[in-house]
Amino acid sequence: MRKADPVARNATISPFELGAKAYHTETHVFPQTTSDRLHNAPVRMDNKAFQKLKRGKLKPDARIDLHGMTLAQAHPALIRFIIGSQAKGHRLVLVITGKGAMQDPYDPSPRPRGVLKQQVPLWMTMAPLAGAILQVTEAHLRHGGSGAYYVYLRKDR
Repeated sequence: MRKADPVARNATISPFELGAKAYHTETHVFPQTTSDRLHNAPVRMDNKAFQKLKRGKLKPDARIDLHGMTLAQAHPALIRFIIGSQAKGHRLVLVITGKGAMQDPYDPSPRPRGVLKQQVPLWMTMAPLAGAILQVTEAHLRHGGSGAYYVYLRKDR
């Protein structure tokens, strides 16, 4: 016969609550969408012109439609268009990306919607386009809404 362990006989269980030591956060931080990043970006152009731009009151000098292009086709086309537009003296151009194809709810692997819509604003923050661009914002509904971007160019030096 085994003798009872004297330590176990005198041990008491301290009171506890389920999940008491779990780490809890008060807020959730979700990644920003491209629209949110552009909306929260600082205004680097004239405020009055920016308000007209957001209301769709300014007419773009030129436009490029990237619908149906792959990333490999769209990137050089965008660079040529922006640099060429700045050289021609244009100030406001419209870049149409489209909103992207709707996701199939039955697709087992989620795919990002609107790859060009997400990539184009990032390309505009990198060289060689960043030096030519003053402001990027989503277009007004009359010019394509969330499937297009207004790009306000710097004056050519």
